[in-house]
Amino acid sequence: MRFHIVTIFPDFFAGPFAHGIVSRAHSAGLLEIHVHDLRNWTYDRHRTVDDRPFGGGEGMLLKPQPLFEAVEAILPGRTPERTALSKTVLLSAQGARFTQLLARDFARLDDLLLICGRYEGVDERVAEHLADYELSVGDFVLSGGELAAAMLVDAVARLIPGVLGDERSSRNESFGEDNEGFLDCPQYTRPAEFRGWKVPDVLLGGNHEEIKRWRRAASREKTQRLRPDLTGGRQLRQN
Repeated sequence: MRFHIVTIFPDFFAGPFAHGIVSRAHSAGLLEIHVHDLRNWTYDRHRTVDDRPFGGGEGMLLKPQPLFEAVEAILPGRTPERTALSKTVLLSAQGARFTQLLARDFARLDDLLLICGRYEGVDERVAEHLADYELSVGDFVLSGGELAAAMLVDAVARLIPGVLGDERSSRNESFGEDNEGFLDCPQYTRPAEFRGWKVPDVLLGGNHEEIKRWRRAASREKTQRLRPDLTGGRQLRQN
């Protein structure tokens, strides 16, 4: 799979992708990451990518021309068949929420292109006519889309076959397929007692069916407590 990132700060990504799972997957040839400097698609001596918004207002907006030309150069000739295997995402505080379900869909693509917004935003014609998705990583505002792009790449990369050592890891974790979209259950390691706090006895007993039932109930209790929005307002059964 190939990730493409369009940004005005290409050096930003030297850090996030130099460590951990993404770095190992890149070294193993399981994915490619191509970072593109948006200013390469400008034609004035100042390499201008932004301008003032029509109608007035604070800040500057990224212009449509360099973004359209960048995407068209990186993913040329997007026929319906090719579009099914490649998607363009505009990262924006105004976007829909990025989810694990979308991450799984993206992991099946050949190419995923991420546009990093900056300043006060991006000309709306980019969202309407260029991007397949306008996505946000949460209900908060970042200075730009670079951090969000790094998060999205990490979330998608770990779902590509072969990237994780044990494929069950992604299925059993929070929002995983085998966990029915709920949070992961609480996890414990040695020592069995720390500062008077004990590991639940069921995890020490070796009865795998009892452990499975406890983990399911604990997952639902934690989801109800920390993320009631995931339950749709329902009171979850704990067994």
